[in-house]
Amino acid sequence: MSFHAGHAGAMPDGRHPSSVRACRLAVACWLRQIYREFGRRWWLLAVLPGVLALAGCNPPAPPPLTVGLNPWVGYDPLVLAREQGEIDTVRVKVVELSTNAEVLRHFRNGLLDGMATTLDQTLQLAEEGVDLRIVAVLDTSAGADVVMATPLLTSPQALRGARIAVEPSTLGQLVLRRMLDSTGMTLDDVTVVPLEASQHLAALQSGRIAAAVSYDPLAAQLRAAGYVPVFDSRQMEGEILDVLVVRADVLARRAGDVDALLQAWNAGLASIESDGAGAAAQLAGSIGLSASEYLQTLSGLKFFSPADSLAYFSGSPMPLKTHGERLAQSLQAMQMLRSAPDWDRLFDAGPATRALAVRSAP
Repeated sequence: MSFHAGHAGAMPDGRHPSSVRACRLAVACWLRQIYREFGRRWWLLAVLPGVLALAGCNPPAPPPLTVGLNPWVGYDPLVLAREQGEIDTVRVKVVELSTNAEVLRHFRNGLLDGMATTLDQTLQLAEEGVDLRIVAVLDTSAGADVVMATPLLTSPQALRGARIAVEPSTLGQLVLRRMLDSTGMTLDDVTVVPLEASQHLAALQSGRIAAAVSYDPLAAQLRAAGYVPVFDSRQMEGEILDVLVVRADVLARRAGDVDALLQAWNAGLASIESDGAGAAAQLAGSIGLSASEYLQTLSGLKFFSPADSLAYFSGSPMPLKTHGERLAQSLQAMQMLRSAPDWDRLFDAGPATRALAVRSAP
C-alpha cells in the first residue's frame, strides 16, 4: 500500500518550484534588459517597479478540487456538508450529475478530480487504465439498490421474457445478474434495454420496458408512481460498497485538498447521524421525496463511520482487499472484468488516517 503525503517537490502553499523558478528567471531577464538600456545611473529607479511587482509573480491559486456524485442518498453527506457550509469551497467543489453513468463519463474524460462511486465500478475503471486511488469507504447498500417492475409482475420469476432497463454501468449489470441467479434464469431469458436511470420512469409509463434496475432516490419515485420492488440489495449482502475515489496525480499534488474533502464528508455524515430528521427536511425536497420517504430511503443503506472506513484499510489481510478480491472474482465469472487489479496501487489510507486524526483531536 502506498501512502502519499503530497508531492515531494511542492511548496507549502501548493505551488510547484518549477513555476516559481520560471517566474524568477523572467524577472532576471527583464532586469538585465533594463540595465543595458539605462546603464548604472538609472538602474535602481528603473528596476524598482519591477522588484515591487515580483511579489505578484506567484501563479494563481488552483481551482477547487471537483468531486462528482449522482443522486444517491449514500452520497448525501457531501451535499449536506455543502448546504451547511462545512465545505471549504475554495478547496473543494461538489458537482451533482444526473446519473451514475454521467459521473463515470466525466471522470473518464478528466473533468472530475474525484468521485463517489461503487467498488465494482472502480475496479472496472482501474482495468481500463484509469490511475486512481480509493481513499475512503462510505457505505454499503442494504436494500436501496432495487429492481422495480410493473404491478402485475410481483416476483423475479415473473420477469422471464420481459424487457428490463439497466443503466450502462457495472453496478446495474451486477444487480441484474444477481436477480437472475436467484431464479435460475440467465441473460438469455430477458431482454436488456440499456437506459440511464433518470429515464426509467418514462420508459415504464410508456410500456417500453416492464422493469428497471434502479436505486434510491430514483427508485422511490418509481414506487410513488405505482411500480413494485421484486429484488433488492438485501439479497446481495455486503456486495455493494460505495467508495470515494480520486485521481492518483491529484492525490500526489493536492493531498491537503483531498484531506479537506474527507473532513467535509465526515462533517456531513455526523450531521445526518445526529439529526436524521433535520437532514431529511433539508435534502428531501431537492430529490422529489417527502421527509418521511427520505428517512425510509436512508434505512436502505449503512454508513461507515470514519473509524469504520479506516478499518477497511487496516490489518492483514486488509478487509477492503479481501472484499475486492471476492468481488473481482464474481465480476470475472460474469465476464465484466478480465483480471484482478494491482491492489497495492489501488488503495491509499493516508487521507482517511489524517481525517480521523483531525476529527479525534480535542
